[in-house]
Amino acid sequence: MGTERITDDLQRLLALLPTAVQEALAPADRRDQLLEVVLDLGRIPEARYPGRSVELGESCLERQDLVEMVGRIGQFGADNRAGIERTLHRISAVRNRRGDVVGLTCRVGRAVFGTVAIVRDLLDSGESLLLMGRPGVGKTTALREIARVLADDLHKRVVVIDTSNEIAGDGDIPHPAIGRARRMQVSKPELQHQVMIEAVENHMPEVIVIDEIGTELEAQAARTIAERGVMLVATAHGNALANLIKNPTLCDLVGGIESVTLGDDEARRRRTQKTVLERAAEPTFPLAVEMHSRHRWAVHDDVGRTVDLLLRGQSPRPQERELMADGGVRLVDPEPSVPQPPQRRPALAVVPLPDPRRSGPSNRGSEKSPADVALREVKLQVLCCGLSRQRLEEAVRCHGWPVSAVDDLACADVLLSVRQGLGRQPELRRQAREAGVPILVIKSDSLAQVERALERLLNRQTLPRKDHEPEASSDEPDRDDALAALEECRLAVEQIVMPQGRPVELLPRNENVLQMQADLVARYSLKSDVYGSSDQRRLRVFPP
Repeated sequence: MGTERITDDLQRLLALLPTAVQEALAPADRRDQLLEVVLDLGRIPEARYPGRSVELGESCLERQDLVEMVGRIGQFGADNRAGIERTLHRISAVRNRRGDVVGLTCRVGRAVFGTVAIVRDLLDSGESLLLMGRPGVGKTTALREIARVLADDLHKRVVVIDTSNEIAGDGDIPHPAIGRARRMQVSKPELQHQVMIEAVENHMPEVIVIDEIGTELEAQAARTIAERGVMLVATAHGNALANLIKNPTLCDLVGGIESVTLGDDEARRRRTQKTVLERAAEPTFPLAVEMHSRHRWAVHDDVGRTVDLLLRGQSPRPQERELMADGGVRLVDPEPSVPQPPQRRPALAVVPLPDPRRSGPSNRGSEKSPADVALREVKLQVLCCGLSRQRLEEAVRCHGWPVSAVDDLACADVLLSVRQGLGRQPELRRQAREAGVPILVIKSDSLAQVERALERLLNRQTLPRKDHEPEASSDEPDRDDALAALEECRLAVEQIVMPQGRPVELLPRNENVLQMQADLVARYSLKSDVYGSSDQRRLRVFPP
């Protein structure tokens, strides 16, 4: 497999620049890795490279320099872009309110050969492929070489939809970088979706290559093309699949998202709320690539499964691939580790805690007692909810207690929350109950309250639990639990039931708390009812 080769015809772009700028770019080191030249009226011209910018000369650009350069370039299109015939360079104009050109961005276009080796196996599969990544990471460059490989090496009938002549260059004859692939130009960017459909209907392609799907009409056209059995290779705005899911315009590319209401049994089986988000259809692009850099890509070989995992709050593990200097491809962590079920930590032994009022700087350096040594051999893992992690660490640092803050419920020995904290995160409360993690509720996020809570936790072997209520009591356990339940009810009514007109089921509560929630719902002039049996009795709130 050959190594990476780059061709750029840079001299043809430099010939259009003002004389002073050409002289500043004359040294070979100033041309290597050059991304673009920026020319703004009244400012010193600037050359941009990866991660840095360099001023070209000491004189500001004058209006006459811009006028002469625009005259050499020729006509700009409706998208304010122009090019150099049979090159990949792109020149974009910045205009004032009168339509006069007051700035130019001269982007260097390079044909890179060899990078497509990372996804060569995906091209052989014949399934549609979506490329994502931040601007400048090389999406269009990769798209150009993919079109060439499909047309020349795999002998496919390939049509490139070239909206701004960025893939195959300016002029009527496409750049050799796309090989034998055919190119259809688009007169206006807003007509790209029409040209996509026209290409399928008139020219019988096996593959259509599109740069930057960015509108809902283009996403719909892509789905129509895929349903006709034509392979698509395209780029889209967004760094990762997670960004695409949140984009209402483009989420149809990965199957679309819809809200689904589950039955009681199904919600209990899934251990989720009754209203969940699910994928609406099969993705337009079964394969997707996240381009982290020019030589390191993450491959999702089953986009549907990845989207399902993301909607369930799980983290997919794409295959990381890296292009080596010799043209070979290396898998980064090719065998992802199988997640192990979380194991509960052993309960803390009962160890007498020294009086915090007597522990000060004067005795910290003294010889530690056996109790102190035993206390520091086992650490209490605390997950904070609604209170500052820095406050917890301050209390631990002040007394030297064996306590550490964690971010994962599976690693926690106890969930420490302020009042109303769990009311804002009912899902966390439910997960803590199912995992058997005790919950300790404190009144406020003050240092004294946190210190008192940690002192109580360290001085008892296990927190008191009921069979179905794993929450440890604070100074006022019933009152704090009721406050959290009422806050959960209020948020559900004001954020879901009334504005969206959808019913909501709250978390299971005891009879007293259920009655308090029902009274609160009645104050909103809404109806509610209790469902479930024994320990799973919960309130369902209905829309008006």
